Amino acid sequence: MATISKRGEGQWQAKVRKRGYPVQSKTFSTKAMAATWARNVESEMDRGVFLSTSIAETTTLTELIDRYLEEVAPTKKSEADIRVRGKLLKNKLGDRVLAAITPLTVKEFREERLETVKGDTVRKEMSLLGRILKLAQQEWDIYLPRGNPVDSVAMPPKGKGRDRRLEPGEEDKLIKAAKEYGGFIQDIIILALETGARRGELANLQWANINFNKCTVILRDTKNTDDREIPLSSRALEVIKRQPRHITGYVFPIRGDSITKAFGRVCKNADITDLRFHDLRHEATSRFFEKGFETMEVSAITGHKDLAMLKRYTHLKAEDLAKKLG
Repeated sequence: MATISKRGEGQWQAKVRKRGYPVQSKTFSTKAMAATWARNVESEMDRGVFLSTSIAETTTLTELIDRYLEEVAPTKKSEADIRVRGKLLKNKLGDRVLAAITPLTVKEFREERLETVKGDTVRKEMSLLGRILKLAQQEWDIYLPRGNPVDSVAMPPKGKGRDRRLEPGEEDKLIKAAKEYGGFIQDIIILALETGARRGELANLQWANINFNKCTVILRDTKNTDDREIPLSSRALEVIKRQPRHITGYVFPIRGDSITKAFGRVCKNADITDLRFHDLRHEATSRFFEKGFETMEVSAITGHKDLAMLKRYTHLKAEDLAKKLG
């Protein structure tokens, strides 16, 4: 049964009561609008298809993101990145209630962001927004009347993957500058080139997971969540064996962000431009192929599950391929 009552100047409240459903109420500026809403709600209840939009109409995106950052983000390896993107989403769209976030809202956000940042950055921001709204629907029982608006909006095209490889002489310059810089960075660079391991995997490398007899190491808790056993070259073994044992059990007692900072300074000192630490993984992967490894063998070493992604990381030198052709 629906009741319409005046709540003040220009305020009409519609209230619907039906057995088996919580009481539904909403305020409108006219009595006619209130009555129309009440009839629609009653009709949906009679047909058993009613879903309340009250939570979506009263919960802001900021509140939803804060819940995601508190409950979900700490379980993700990319927590730091998620928090940065979550903060940006709150700044841009946080004051809107969920029911007011439409495909047009997302499109306008996409276009505004593309004016200042690259498409890949916007893709990651939109993906996070989509994941949060999907979780709200599937796990937190929040009904979005228009569905997930991100699903209806085209993502910016993927940017061209980096193909930066070491130029002739750059490895020697890099190693020399790293040696002069001091600390662990020289050996970390060498190990990255020998194994193709990610920055975090090298920072988490532990003595307990190294098998010197088998010449292998088990990388725990990798980006893909699976443990991965990889072979160690003689050069990689030499680097590991010369490290002093640390009470923590880590081969390199250094944080991932510290590796990045040290690498940036080493590149500057070596007068090497446009080189990122992750490019060493690209270089190592390409070298594996140039040594004659098959795709699945390289995948086993690098941990790539998506072979299409592995292809993106592999930039073989044309002159080397020409030699194989004869």
